[in-house]
Amino acid sequence: AILGPPEVNITSCPNCINVTIKLPTSHLRERGKLLSLVDIYKDLDYVITLKSLHGEHKRSRQTTTEEVFSTVIEELYPSRNYCVSVEVTASVNKHCIPSPWKCVTVHSEAPRGYREVAVAGAVCVSLLIAAVLKCVHAAGFILPKMSLPHTLV
Repeated sequence: AILGPPEVNITSCPNCINVTIKLPTSHLRERGKLLSLVDIYKDLDYVITLKSLHGEHKRSRQTTTEEVFSTVIEELYPSRNYCVSVEVTASVNKHCIPSPWKCVTVHSEAPRGYREVAVAGAVCVSLLIAAVLKCVHAAGFILPKMSLPHTLV
């Protein structure tokens, strides 16, 4: 029997990507119940291949006993595109179909929307200062309205 492909979803986090893997389904039944790969093999191995502009890199083999699980790939460069494919094998079955490639752009450390918040804050402070200056000017504390001598009118 050929294992796979697993279902893979990836999301970006600061300088990392979170990979969620759902094991492929089996077609074996026992007493009318569809058996999972964990039911059949107990533990399964998986290998994540990471692809970027700099080529492909197979990460070390890991083992799981869960149907759905997540792992985080850290120390990635921000604002770069990374793609992931996952292969699932069992100790007695090395035949597998890798998952289709899934791609995501990695975020930098600054939380998303940080720059927009900073610009909005600067605009609000500027408007507040302008309003205070207008009030102070209207009250006559800055550039008081001088009345011209009667002869110049």
